[in-house]
Amino acid sequence: MEKIEHSYDQDDIQVLEGLEPVRVRPGMYIGSTDVHGLHHLVTEIVDNSIDEALAGYCTQIDVFIQADGSVRVRDNGRGIPTGIIEKENKSAVEVVLTKLHAGGKFGGGGYKISGGLHGVGLSCVNALSNLLIVTIYQNHNIYTQKYERGKPITELEIIGHTEETGTEVTFYPDDTIFETVEFNYDTMKSRLRELAFLNKGLKISIADQREGKEQAENFFYEGGIIHFVEELNIGKETLLPKVIYIEQKENDCEIEIAIQYNTSYNETVLTYANNINTDEGGTHLEGLKAGLTKVINDSGQKLKILKDNEKLSGEDVREGITAIISVKLPNPQFEGQTKTKLGNSEMRGMVSRVVVDKLGEFFEENPKVARDLIQKSVTAQRAREAARIARENFRRKGAFDGMSLPGKLADCSDTNPEHCEIYLVEGDSAGGTAKEGRDRHIQAILPLKGKILNVEKARLHKILDNDEIKAMIKAFGCGYKEEFDITKLRYDRIICMTDADVDGSHIRILLLTFFYRFMRPLIEEGHVYVAMAPLYKLTKGKVERYCYDDNELKKAQEEMGRCELQRYKGLGEMSAKQLFETTMDPETRTLLKVTMDDAVEADRLFTILMGDSPELRRQFIEENATIIKELDV
Repeated sequence: MEKIEHSYDQDDIQVLEGLEPVRVRPGMYIGSTDVHGLHHLVTEIVDNSIDEALAGYCTQIDVFIQADGSVRVRDNGRGIPTGIIEKENKSAVEVVLTKLHAGGKFGGGGYKISGGLHGVGLSCVNALSNLLIVTIYQNHNIYTQKYERGKPITELEIIGHTEETGTEVTFYPDDTIFETVEFNYDTMKSRLRELAFLNKGLKISIADQREGKEQAENFFYEGGIIHFVEELNIGKETLLPKVIYIEQKENDCEIEIAIQYNTSYNETVLTYANNINTDEGGTHLEGLKAGLTKVINDSGQKLKILKDNEKLSGEDVREGITAIISVKLPNPQFEGQTKTKLGNSEMRGMVSRVVVDKLGEFFEENPKVARDLIQKSVTAQRAREAARIARENFRRKGAFDGMSLPGKLADCSDTNPEHCEIYLVEGDSAGGTAKEGRDRHIQAILPLKGKILNVEKARLHKILDNDEIKAMIKAFGCGYKEEFDITKLRYDRIICMTDADVDGSHIRILLLTFFYRFMRPLIEEGHVYVAMAPLYKLTKGKVERYCYDDNELKKAQEEMGRCELQRYKGLGEMSAKQLFETTMDPETRTLLKVTMDDAVEADRLFTILMGDSPELRRQFIEENATIIKELDV
């Protein structure tokens, strides 16, 4: 990475406000005090190390989940400045750790570009930790200082000498503030891997030292987002032999774009600004879309594939695309509901111009590839027209007017969506039982006949022709794809209730695939659940006990001694009373919420499980066989 030729010392540290509010209202600074907020602490520390990498001084970041519950992050950057800030009469290290919005990002010349969304950095981590230890390798010395809940308990002292440089932070999260202090290895690994993709040439490792584990996983991608796109396209048939890569530096801004098309009908475009996943899009995404549409239309005209008055839409040219756009800019403006939408207007034109220029050159040098992509877009246009007709027919039949609910839906009487839930039940038999046993005030039942269409392998007009999918769209009332409107959702909870066998699992995956591809905000905003039905019933005299897995069964049998065992093959085998008590009663049931913690991994898994590669599907099943409790074939 190109180095910024500027000193980084105590004079670059500016103080904006104090630290006191953080412990009082932690959610304001890190988003929440649940598991997401806990992991945000790690992100804040790593972001500081990434800033050193962006400035050209850090090449390695190591993260350790330690056996005592702490996390340690070490980089080989320049190290936090250790000199005294005269105005504060404290070391720069102490100011950074005890003053909110104090650091080299706020008006000093330490960093032209900095990562991270909130910029609250080490001070917040310090305030929300029982104990924090900072160690700095700088000026041939090793400095260290300890803090408790944001307050220094030792002076900054030299404990040794070294030729290394860098910063190491070890922190123990405050268990009186966080709902949990248990770090999730997979969550941290996913984010660190993503950062390695976004910062080519940067080495990042993570090691989980709990339970005797020591082996670190290392992430290093010389090609950066090129490898990211290749990863996303695993298991898909690609149309381009290599990923198209575009890089441009302009006015202290950096633009990186990687594009590869595949034969699917889905569009996967991930956008980043200063390493933040801008999942609400923004001006850089608008520029990419505009540039892509223009260059493919222009090439289509030049190659005589398109007639003079024929135009492809943005939707046409993006069918089957997998793309990453990562921009880095000095003063990012984040907007939107969750502050993950880039608002800098200059990025729109800059990105569009770069795409038109660079992709135009690529098409001129590779006319066959250009023809293949344009032809795919023309085919997509025809399919879109068929989908438009299907959509209009769908509307004409009253799919969205609220008065035309599917005939097999047993709706609930409460009209407040916040109180209501709908069970998607496998089969008419179980559906009938669920209708009989439900709480009619708040619980609606929609029986689904067999397996719904696999939306991963079908175009929109075929999908809209599927009876079960039509029934769900009508029942939910909130539309789909670009027309999706969460405010029109008729039920707060959408609950998938299928048999506990292979077919039931397959139906559940088909449903989740449909939600993910067509109604993704349902998952993102926590409206989708999976009902846990019991596998066994134990009876001894008048005592009945239900078990949901083999471990629970074994424990129950040990406690109850010899008793009658019933194995449920399907939901329809239960009486209405049993089904309600075990699976539907809000007071006693177990529901699993479907979350979107890692959209990239979710996309990959849906491609593996529902895509065209049986080899990848078999490999996934073999690798995860130890966590599959039971398979009924």
